[in-house]
Amino acid sequence: MIQATTGLVLLARPLTETSLVVHWLTADFGRIATVAKGARRPKSHFLGKLDLFYLADFSFSRSRGSDLHILREVKLRDLHASLRENIPALRQAAYAAALIKLATETETPLPAIFDMLRNFLDHLCRHKTAPQTVLAFELKLLQETGMQPDWDQTNLAAGTRKIADALSRLDWPGLMRLKLTHSQTDELARFLDGFLILHLGRLPQGRAAALKTEGLK
Repeated sequence: MIQATTGLVLLARPLTETSLVVHWLTADFGRIATVAKGARRPKSHFLGKLDLFYLADFSFSRSRGSDLHILREVKLRDLHASLRENIPALRQAAYAAALIKLATETETPLPAIFDMLRNFLDHLCRHKTAPQTVLAFELKLLQETGMQPDWDQTNLAAGTRKIADALSRLDWPGLMRLKLTHSQTDELARFLDGFLILHLGRLPQGRAAALKTEGLK
């Protein structure tokens, strides 16, 4: 069965000398993995179409006995090219993708999380990075997966609780207008570090680099 959808490339890695495994995040099918046969050949019709955070319309043949499906056609919609010129933004995008992979199941529709990552990448392509974008992404993902903290049950300072609530609700342009003190950023980052480990078992590598805030571990 051939199916079609729109997805963001979360990972592309070699499978054989000529083929790639491409992991996608889609709204319709959630996280899925496809095999791009011959994608590493110089004259492949996939050439230049499969790279990290590319947004594309694609079709695939669903495998009956494997979670690796066969990629058929790819039509690019957005390269998010400016991420490759901005290392801090790329670090934040990579951490967000890794966190989604850790917090979600494969082959499960994720329309809200797909839209969230797409908007996050668009924001990173157009604006300066800040620690609060990472904290906001973590909070929004927790909210979408039903794991959001009960702020009244925490020991966070009242101002930090208000900031956390705002970060979880506001859109990306809106949350960038918030003014967080260093102590609020530090307190919320440390709280979320422990909260995510408690609920997910571990954290993806790269969180400290994505936050890139002095004093945060």
